[in-house]
Amino acid sequence: TAMGKSAATFDREKAQERLSKLTGGVAVFKVGGASEVEVGERKDRVTDALNATRAAVEEGIVPGGGVALLYATKALENLKTENEDQRRGIHIIQNALKAPTLTIASNAGFDGSTIIGKLLEQDDVNFGFDAAKGEYVDMVKAGIIDPLKVVRTALADAASVSLLFTTTEATVLVNSDDKNKPPSRVPNMDGLGY
Repeated sequence: TAMGKSAATFDREKAQERLSKLTGGVAVFKVGGASEVEVGERKDRVTDALNATRAAVEEGIVPGGGVALLYATKALENLKTENEDQRRGIHIIQNALKAPTLTIASNAGFDGSTIIGKLLEQDDVNFGFDAAKGEYVDMVKAGIIDPLKVVRTALADAASVSLLFTTTEATVLVNSDDKNKPPSRVPNMDGLGY
């Protein structure tokens, strides 16, 4: 209808106007706080938001809460493999892609495995779990989004680190008993007469 076309044109023009303000304009943010630490924290949040907005303008957005990566596991299900090592590799990647959604749900006090199971049962790629409200929602309509560039870069960086570990002959790990101990600044001088 003419009304629908008019509304679509208006929305498109409004979006282009907003985009031009984001890409070519100058903004001044005045950040305050009770202490320098608080001001620094707020500045960091503004910087993060600005960088996320730039990334979203550059490459677009995907549903947030880890569901974009979660639904990518479905694409790997029917992938043809030639040997057991490839099958294991795909399984490892699928588990890694489920980790963000699982972690977000678990950190909010929900059973992440149950939530992942429910999400993978359906086909709507925007469907996700709003951990703050404890309900299933259309993530994009709810405003729970991630810049595609951020998700893509995180996945590529994780793959790069994983590749580094597979080609490394030895890795040094911290003993789990020593995690809570602060590191010693002075080396142990036992037996040196001090």
